[in-house]
Amino acid sequence: MARKNASDDPLAPVTLAVGQEELLLDRAVREVVAAAKAADADTDVRELTPDQLQPGTLAELVSPSLFAERKVVVVRGAQDLSADTVKDVKAYLSSPAEEITLVLLHAGGAKGKGLLDAARKAGAREVACPKMTKPADRLAFVRGEFRTAGRSATPEACQALVDAIGSDLRELASAVTQLVADVDGTIDEAVVGRYYTGRAEASSFTVADRAVEGRTAEALEALRWSLSTGVAPVLITSALAQGVRAIGKLSSARGGRPADLARELGMPPWKIDRVRQQMRGWTPDGVAVALRAVAEADAGVKGGGDDPEYALEKAVVTIARAARSRGRA
Repeated sequence: MARKNASDDPLAPVTLAVGQEELLLDRAVREVVAAAKAADADTDVRELTPDQLQPGTLAELVSPSLFAERKVVVVRGAQDLSADTVKDVKAYLSSPAEEITLVLLHAGGAKGKGLLDAARKAGAREVACPKMTKPADRLAFVRGEFRTAGRSATPEACQALVDAIGSDLRELASAVTQLVADVDGTIDEAVVGRYYTGRAEASSFTVADRAVEGRTAEALEALRWSLSTGVAPVLITSALAQGVRAIGKLSSARGGRPADLARELGMPPWKIDRVRQQMRGWTPDGVAVALRAVAEADAGVKGGGDDPEYALEKAVVTIARAARSRGRA
């Protein structure tokens, strides 16, 4: 979920939405617009891109109207504004107009940092909308979606949904909405399975699970199914890397209860149990071989090879063999 600062009034004179997660940026805009229309149903909403916001344009938009109507002015890609337009925006920040809410969408980072700093210094309400690149972030997002909807879902159900849908936050949010609308009571893994069996079986994490378990034929079948349903090759290499790294982390960790290991390794307890089952055939040398295979596949799918599908198949076979290295020792 988007994180907000302490001053959380959607009708603050200036809202600064920072990050690159499009769903969260859009939600930040919708929240401001909804609050403005609740205060005045005739609120005028204007959305502009950097090429549309020329020097002098902002002054025209925020000038008092004959009917003193409320306005919401949304500037997307604020980091790409021209130097002259940035000067206009900075000048406005020092003295915002009444009945006007300015929403600046900024990607963060070094580009356009001067405007970002100026908005923060002026006391803008800030909403953090970071790109969710880590599975743990997407898992937290799904849990938050269920909480916001006032519904209960088991940890296994949330993980199954992430595994099935992948990294697209819009699809994850839509899936939660569908489950909440269709299912009464607590949503569990079985429910998610009934709704998203095809997606789950085609997911990148299923490929990784079958590979690290040494189940070569099933891993290759899942890989081909994933690719045929449009799963991006980079997501599959990412899942393979996570699966092998989890094996390596747990094999080198001190023994203990799943809860203690979960804190030490940054994994949920249920995943500790799953990885323990998967690591039975692994050796340290096998982990090293598998990590090299993942690195080669990653390079192959990112332009270093002519055939990403072959690169993935080779990695899956190598990892599955490495998973059985203890038995061959």
